[in-house]
Amino acid sequence: MLDNSRLLEDTWLRWSADKLEDAKVAIMGIPFDNAVSFKKGAASAPEKLRELSAELSDVAEDFIPIRDGVLYDFGDILPELNWEKYFADVEENALHLMQSAPFCLFLGGDHSVTIPLHKAFAKNNEGKKIGIIHFDAHYDLCREYDCHPWSHACTEARALDDVISGEDLFFVGVRVAELQELDVLEENPGIQNIGPRELDRIGVPATFDRIRETFADYDALYLTLDIDVLDPAYAPGTGTPVSGGISSRQFIDLTKMILDELPVKAMDIVEVSPPNDVNDITSWAALRIIHQVFTRFSK
Repeated sequence: MLDNSRLLEDTWLRWSADKLEDAKVAIMGIPFDNAVSFKKGAASAPEKLRELSAELSDVAEDFIPIRDGVLYDFGDILPELNWEKYFADVEENALHLMQSAPFCLFLGGDHSVTIPLHKAFAKNNEGKKIGIIHFDAHYDLCREYDCHPWSHACTEARALDDVISGEDLFFVGVRVAELQELDVLEENPGIQNIGPRELDRIGVPATFDRIRETFADYDALYLTLDIDVLDPAYAPGTGTPVSGGISSRQFIDLTKMILDELPVKAMDIVEVSPPNDVNDITSWAALRIIHQVFTRFSK
């Protein structure tokens, strides 16, 4: 079920196209956080991000004006008690957006919502070589967590089951792991990760070079951004924070390079938890990336 009733004209809808087919960026909210393992709150992120977007400037850091008609906000897929049906609805509506717009931006929600998004992405790019770039403090490679295969700790384990192979998966920022994830990594030696310590040592350009080299011959990439990739100093409002993360500057610069130079066709931003935030710091970090997406498609 979709709900557009809270989309106000003074938010990012001031840049909205009249029809989905006319937009460069399609947006969909997935306000679901029933799969978290610690603090809830991510379900309120799509509403908060829309609300705060009223304060976004018309010109971002590249000083390119955001053009009229660049986006279309599809609204939210409202949660329901039947988890399996809900994920099926997310997948169906996400596939519709992917078939209708050049680029899709999905707003979580906890990271479990990426499970049906990955499946929709694979269906939309059937027969193509696809990969996933995953920013996170965690691998999300658990076969099960809290006795469930759809936990937010299982996102990429499900992708390895249904969507990609290990060599198609590149992590940025991971700095902790569960014991079971070490087994998955051993079984999939092609999986790569550049953690915060290595990113600091080699720098953003060299990190991007590694990512670009990995995906040089890929047709389509999915970019999934868990806000807890940032150090909690930059993103306190998230359910499972881990100290020692990357900085906002590194996050902005690296995602910009990826969006500008690689064939990213869809992305999500997840695990923003407004109830756990301080002065909306974390929401503003997510909006900084969203602002960048709007600029990218205004050139």
